[in-house]
Amino acid sequence: MTSRLALWGAGLACAVAVAAAGVWALNRLDEAPLPAQDAPVSSAPETIARGEYLARAGNCISCHTSPGGAAFAGGRAIDTPFGSIYASNLTPHDATGIGRWTSSEFWRALHNGRSRDGRLLYPAFPYPNYTRVTREDSDAIFSYLRSLAPVEQPSPAHALRFPYNTQAALAVWRALFFRPGVLDAQPGQTDEWNRGAYLVQGLGHCAACHTPRNALGATREGAAFQGGLMPVQNWYAPALNSAREAGLAAWPLEDAVALLKTGVSPRAAVSGPMAEVVFRSLQYLSEEDLRAMATYLRGLPQAQDAPLPVARPSQKVMERGEQVYAQHCAQCHGRQGEGSAGAFPALAGNRAVEMPETVNLVRVLLQGGYLPATQGNPRPHGMPPFMHSLGDEDMAAVLSYIRAAWGNQGSRVDTIDVHRGRERRGH
Repeated sequence: MTSRLALWGAGLACAVAVAAAGVWALNRLDEAPLPAQDAPVSSAPETIARGEYLARAGNCISCHTSPGGAAFAGGRAIDTPFGSIYASNLTPHDATGIGRWTSSEFWRALHNGRSRDGRLLYPAFPYPNYTRVTREDSDAIFSYLRSLAPVEQPSPAHALRFPYNTQAALAVWRALFFRPGVLDAQPGQTDEWNRGAYLVQGLGHCAACHTPRNALGATREGAAFQGGLMPVQNWYAPALNSAREAGLAAWPLEDAVALLKTGVSPRAAVSGPMAEVVFRSLQYLSEEDLRAMATYLRGLPQAQDAPLPVARPSQKVMERGEQVYAQHCAQCHGRQGEGSAGAFPALAGNRAVEMPETVNLVRVLLQGGYLPATQGNPRPHGMPPFMHSLGDEDMAAVLSYIRAAWGNQGSRVDTIDVHRGRERRGH
C-alpha cells in the first residue's frame, strides 16, 4: 500500500511538473531575448507627434490618469470582478514611471504583457489587443511618453483576491487564453479596410468591451464584437455585428464616421463609457482613420438576429408609465417619442431603447445621460438623473412604456431591474 501511495505521489508530482513546464513554455511564446543595448529613443518632433496621435488612438490617458491627477501619472483604479487594479505611471520618472525602461521593454509589455522586471501583467491592461501593435508604432508611443514631464507618483498596490493576485494564476490564465501575434493585412481587402482592422483590433481595443467574457475574464473565443456586459461598471457594450444592437452595416459611412468623431449622428448618440472613448480618443483621430474604422466595422459579418420573446407590460403599467413620461420626459423627447433633431434623441424606433439588455437604460435614468463635448458638438445636451425624484416602480413603468409605445417592441422592465441598478450605481 505504501509503495502504491509513493508511486501515486510520484506520478502526481511528475504531472504537476509537466503541467508547470507547459504553462511556462506557453508564457514564453514569441519572446525573443531583450537586446543588451537598445537603439536610442527618438526625440524627433515628427516621431513624438506621431506617438501622441497613436497614444490617443489607444486611449491610454483614460486609464493611466487618476481623477484630478497629472496626465499619464497613473493611480486610477480599474475595478474588476476579482478586485481593483491600479494603472501604472507612464511618465518618464526614473523611480515611479518608465524613466528606466527601454523601448524593447515597452514593446514587450504591449506585445507579450510582461513588465520591465519580467512580471506578467494583468489583462486589464489590454495587451491581448495591443499585441497586434507594430514595433514601429510602439516605439513612437514610447518616444512620446518619454517626452512628457516626469511625475513622481508611485502606483498603489493592486487589491485583488487570492488566487488572482498571484503570478501563478496569471501564468495559467495566459496559457489558456493568450497568444502573442501580429495582424497580417488581408490581401482580398482594401488598404482602408486593413487600416481599420488594425485600429479596431489593436490600439482601439474595441473587442475588449464589445465581446462577452467568460468566468475568468477572458473574451469568449469566436464571439468577437457580439456584445459584452461590463459587470463592475454595469454598462452593456452592444454587439457591433448586430443590426438589432449597434451594427453599422446598414448605415451610410458618413453617419458612422460622425458618431465616432462627434458622439452624435442622425441615427444614434453615445453615452456611458463610450462617451469617454469619443471624448478622450476618437474625436482626435484623422478623418482617414475614422473612415477606415467605420469601413471595417460596417464590413463585419452580421449576426442573424432571431426574433426574441417579448414580455409586454400590462395595461396598468403602460398607463402609469405614460403619466410619468408626460410629466418628466415629453418636454425633451416629444409626446410621441419623436425627439428633437440636434438636441434630444428620438425614443420611437430607437434600437438602444428596444435592445434586449436594459442595464444601460436603467443606468441613464438613474444617473443621467451625457454626451461627450467634442469639436463637432461642443455644447451637447444632457439628461438629468432621476434616482432621487422617481421610485423604482415609476422608473420601471416609464421604461416599460418607452420600450412598448409608438411601435417599439422591447420587453417590460421590472422593478427588480431598477433596484439592482440602484444598488450598483456607485460603480
